[in-house]
Amino acid sequence: MRYLFKTDYGQDINIAKHGGHVFWYGALMLLLIAAPWLAAEYLLAQLTFILIYSIAGLGLMLLVGYTGLFSLSHAAFFGVGAYTQAVLTNAGMPFPLALAISGGLSAIVGVVVSLPALRVKGIYLAMATLAFGFIVEEVLARWESVTGGNAGLRLHKPTIFGWTLNSATEFYFLCLLITVLATLGMLNLLRAPTGRAFVAIRDSEISAQSMGIHLARYKTLSFAVGAALAGIGGALYAHKMQSLSPEQFGIMQSIDLLLMIVVGGLGSLHGVFLGAIFLIAMPQAIAILKDYLPAAIEQAAGLQGLVYGLVLIAFVLFEPMGLYGRWLKVRSYFELRPFARKGMFKRQKSFQKSERLK
Repeated sequence: MRYLFKTDYGQDINIAKHGGHVFWYGALMLLLIAAPWLAAEYLLAQLTFILIYSIAGLGLMLLVGYTGLFSLSHAAFFGVGAYTQAVLTNAGMPFPLALAISGGLSAIVGVVVSLPALRVKGIYLAMATLAFGFIVEEVLARWESVTGGNAGLRLHKPTIFGWTLNSATEFYFLCLLITVLATLGMLNLLRAPTGRAFVAIRDSEISAQSMGIHLARYKTLSFAVGAALAGIGGALYAHKMQSLSPEQFGIMQSIDLLLMIVVGGLGSLHGVFLGAIFLIAMPQAIAILKDYLPAAIEQAAGLQGLVYGLVLIAFVLFEPMGLYGRWLKVRSYFELRPFARKGMFKRQKSFQKSERLK
């Protein structure tokens, strides 16, 4: 078992808590850099999608996992970023500037959506954000002069200072760089006073307000940052797909993103990446499973939705802390052997949410 003896207050906010973090995350980074030479083209494309969805998932995790604001409009922010990137890129704007504007416009839209969050919460906030998602999808379909309507919109490959990213490997490294920067930015935000204010609002709005936290300001900021990250993810998604249509950003996309962070583990940045891997790998696993199912089941419509629903119910009932929560339990079990006991995690729900995932 590892014991951490802290001798400085700064150790509480260090990104790497011990040498093990530096070693394993460094090894993971080296593996990701070497991925284009180790993985086939198809696997590299799937890994690129994992990075793109992870960026959008970071924004949703900030909203739902750290601020406690339930949102079903994240696909709308995703779509705003994607279409903004497509329109600006087709107009000849350089990729970096178009990406910044896509994230900024999505943040502005997030601020607009946050207005109901100042008055409602829980299921009523979910209904308000769901309604906004439908509005955005309808605007994308009807505003044909800009978005192309239901016929769709194609866009050019990203160009950075005259350098066009033509290959899948070049675009993968671009997504990897932006994902690393977004993750480091999120880590720094969460360990700052702003991030601690978000967690305080999630645990108890009354307690947070009594400590002087301005609820309206921080809720609006959470929506803005979460929407900006979703917009950046949507911009990369647009370049990866090369073609956009309104149905790509409907309610099912929002549910997929929400499923991603719930299965990965609410309240944990690790859960975002585990959930993204689940979201991309599950359709492939279902396709493989179909070969072993009876023909009547294999050809039935809605098989993927059924499997997703069953998985979500199973996690809510048996592992509400998601994949990362399960990993923490497995790790603690082996660290505490032979003193680990079967019911050692049963009282976990009695702790505050901010103390569960360490």
